[in-house]
Amino acid sequence: MPAFVALQPGAGLRDQVYWLQLVLTVYAGARLSAMILGRHRKLLQGTFWLFVYMAMGIAALAQEVVGKTPVPVAGSRSDLALAVALVLVACAAFDAGALLVRPGVRPTARTTFRPAMVSRRRLAVLIAVAFVGSGLFVLKLGGLPVFFASRMEINESIADSGVSSAGSQAGTAILRGFGTVPALLALMVVTRWLITSPRARGRPLPWIALVSLIGLNTIVNNPISNPRYWFLTVLLALLFTVFPQSPAMYRAALSLGVAAAVLIFPFADKFRYDDANTRATETTSVLDPLVLKDYDQMAMFANTITYADAGNGHTYGRQVAGSALFFVPRSVWTDKPKDTGVMVSEWMAATNTNRSSPLWTELWLDFGPFGMVAGFGLIGWVSARVDRRYAHAVARPGPAGILTLAVPLVAGYSFILLRGPLLQASGRVAIGIMCLALITTLRPERWRQLR
Repeated sequence: MPAFVALQPGAGLRDQVYWLQLVLTVYAGARLSAMILGRHRKLLQGTFWLFVYMAMGIAALAQEVVGKTPVPVAGSRSDLALAVALVLVACAAFDAGALLVRPGVRPTARTTFRPAMVSRRRLAVLIAVAFVGSGLFVLKLGGLPVFFASRMEINESIADSGVSSAGSQAGTAILRGFGTVPALLALMVVTRWLITSPRARGRPLPWIALVSLIGLNTIVNNPISNPRYWFLTVLLALLFTVFPQSPAMYRAALSLGVAAAVLIFPFADKFRYDDANTRATETTSVLDPLVLKDYDQMAMFANTITYADAGNGHTYGRQVAGSALFFVPRSVWTDKPKDTGVMVSEWMAATNTNRSSPLWTELWLDFGPFGMVAGFGLIGWVSARVDRRYAHAVARPGPAGILTLAVPLVAGYSFILLRGPLLQASGRVAIGIMCLALITTLRPERWRQLR
């Protein structure tokens, strides 16, 4: 695919940026191929390289070939070259961190700790929370029809509901989070319970819960009323929950993800607008879907570098602190930082400030190049360790543990975390952690666990 893109006609320059971008694309493609063809299923590492290959690799390479970017690049070509080089170095650091984890080494008795399991009683509480949270979400937005209209109507309903004050989206994040995350997680738990437990399959109550949760998720987690990245999270989380040990499904998910990113994803925002505001999609080149609007990550990284060099400097943890404390309203924290993408877009005087801010940008702006590289090294190390533990957990017979539920959810949500901004992604992360903590038990008694 890099060769196919590079050979397409276009007005782009064949300068340092182009060659750096080509190297990054080939490197990410090689690593994604290794994930697909390897013996071991590595969910977190596989989804990381899928995002890098498409968003930071193929799409950005197509933009260099065509000579157009989804968002104007405010600075010089040297800033764009620096952005590509920093992404390449960070990806190498991710690989270096992953290599520090020895593959195939099973935990010994000294290193093994008691696995976290799902509490049977607390699962009932989670299901109740899911129905209450989603029910309030539906009622607050005016009923069921709005969830099957368009995302624009959803956003207007949220604005009219008075959940958020002027300039603050904390209320919206909490409402959306409690309306969607518990419903998805409860469906994952019940699905995995029925797959692993013959006793559960022989009782009517788990099946009633499954059917009810499928109906609930059809309302609050459908592709019409939700952003495409969230619906992608729902699909991947459920896929890896149902088929955690299937090499074929794992390889198909990564392989088809590349095709979907080119052929489906750029056109999948049909339900963002209603019929009166639907914009026709016109293409004049096979590369146009990769040049239009969706894949602005590399250009926004370059713009962030220009923003910092223009006198704004680094933020030294301020942006990450704002993301971690997303729930604090601006009426209390008056100088609470904005989304990084919004902040840079406003500095550029852009009309559309709803722009991405990939994780590379967030870490670079807060901690500089060395902090960014160290951060991706740590992320690679953690991802490899979690992938190894997950492989051992799903191979173990018996009821599903918390790890076998959390990893598919994180793997699906990693596309949102990698794309950014972190502030927009933090709400659902925090609520997901709360839900997992709610159903977790470390007690060894069998009657407490979900069997």
